[in-house]
Amino acid sequence: MPVYVQHEVLGKVNDVFNAETLWQAPGLALFSRRPLLRDLLERSPREHRGRAPTRCFSHITLMLAQDEVDDDRHLTRGARVRDLAQSLTALHQKDFGDLLGSDDVRYDVVGTDALEPGQVEVKFGHAVYLPAAGEQPLYTVETSRDSAVWQAVCPIYPQQRLALIGHDADVASHAVPSWPFGTAGAILLINDGPDAPIEVQVRPKGAFDCALDALSGQYVVTAKGDPAARLLMRVRRAGSVPIPAASAKPAAVWKPRAPAGIDSGDTAVPFSHRPAAAPIESDATYAPLAQQRVSLVGLALPCLSRYRDTGAVSMEIALAPSLMLAGDGEAAALTFGVNADDQLYALTSAGRQPVAAPATFTPVDARTVDLLAVAPAMADRYCAVLRLPHPVAAPVASGARFAFGRSAPMLAALRVLDSPRFLRLVSGADSASADRIGLSRSAFSFEAGPNGYLIGRLSATQALYHLDDKLAFVASIGEASAEQPYLLPAGHHLVAGHYVLRFDA
Repeated sequence: MPVYVQHEVLGKVNDVFNAETLWQAPGLALFSRRPLLRDLLERSPREHRGRAPTRCFSHITLMLAQDEVDDDRHLTRGARVRDLAQSLTALHQKDFGDLLGSDDVRYDVVGTDALEPGQVEVKFGHAVYLPAAGEQPLYTVETSRDSAVWQAVCPIYPQQRLALIGHDADVASHAVPSWPFGTAGAILLINDGPDAPIEVQVRPKGAFDCALDALSGQYVVTAKGDPAARLLMRVRRAGSVPIPAASAKPAAVWKPRAPAGIDSGDTAVPFSHRPAAAPIESDATYAPLAQQRVSLVGLALPCLSRYRDTGAVSMEIALAPSLMLAGDGEAAALTFGVNADDQLYALTSAGRQPVAAPATFTPVDARTVDLLAVAPAMADRYCAVLRLPHPVAAPVASGARFAFGRSAPMLAALRVLDSPRFLRLVSGADSASADRIGLSRSAFSFEAGPNGYLIGRLSATQALYHLDDKLAFVASIGEASAEQPYLLPAGHHLVAGHYVLRFDA
């Protein structure tokens, strides 16, 4: 396997800002001391024919003790660092001009706490790239242990061919936070240009398993024989946002209906497991209805800044490893929260990190959790919608009108946030259920009918929103009442308080 990153520590240097001292020792002293920068580049050419070098490396990172870099910044505004980079560039071009071709020589001088004053470290190789002035990244690489907390690893620039990420900067060009595989192996990213996707390879081959999850667009890297050692990686166009994975649609069960004496193979009606009603003497086509039900399919994370007078500091919704809502005291695999400044964040064992909607998370195995963006018409009340991986359903009877709200017993099983544990308040504030924010005691009435559900707003302050069957915004329900209800088609959704409810026929 080629050496993608050449990493060397030079001997003790009296003046780390003297380019000639770092480049080459004078006279015969070359044979009595550790090789310096010129010798390292000469012994490790980028390309060679036989033993003769034909091309040399031209991008070099020079690391000095952080204290020395800080002193230069304080005393000379970084002038000695800049002069060092320029002087080494000139020496490089002078001694290796015939091996450069059209390559630019670039030096970067940085500080590190890992070195003592007088020590100098150099890094160059196939996977070391320094961007040109003003060059913008083409891709960004991020990793996560749980798909909730993502940490930046490195950018990839348009002219950059290779990047090697791994345990630390000693074995790779970029270190991966919380790398779970020790020092064995690294991940090589190959850039064939803006019109080709990034190619991902494991180095050395077979060090661990790496596969692309096409649904989420993330690479899943696991240790051989140890699935618990797992790393998620995503490579995105710079400035882009994650594309939510398409959710699988539930399969509809249909069966043909051909009444006696009529040859009508094209007629299809929804299949129901309810017992068939007694025959009715009529020419009208009869199709038995499935049991009506209301399902909680999502939780709307509120803009807490609207409720500062309640003392609400944050609201957090935890999901257990089963991806159901975590019970009181149950360990959480992933927690979503919003603070008093309306900032969204995710919490896992790896820590806390800001998130933005839309986004898709894979906290357990290959099961995903979607955080959906809200429509502009809802943005003054909500930050995002958390789609529940396991909706909660409750049956409803037709021909009767029911109410939904904090004091209504109907559908109480769907009000999963009716507990103080979801809401954190400032010290001294009265303990309150999360339902106290955004949901009225009597929010709306609903009645199952033949063409959908009749929705009536029962509180003048209760905001209600109509979303279609794909959770896209349709309308704000403002003027509906029990006497003049709003017709919600079957399979569509209603947002009230924190709850996103689907009304099925």
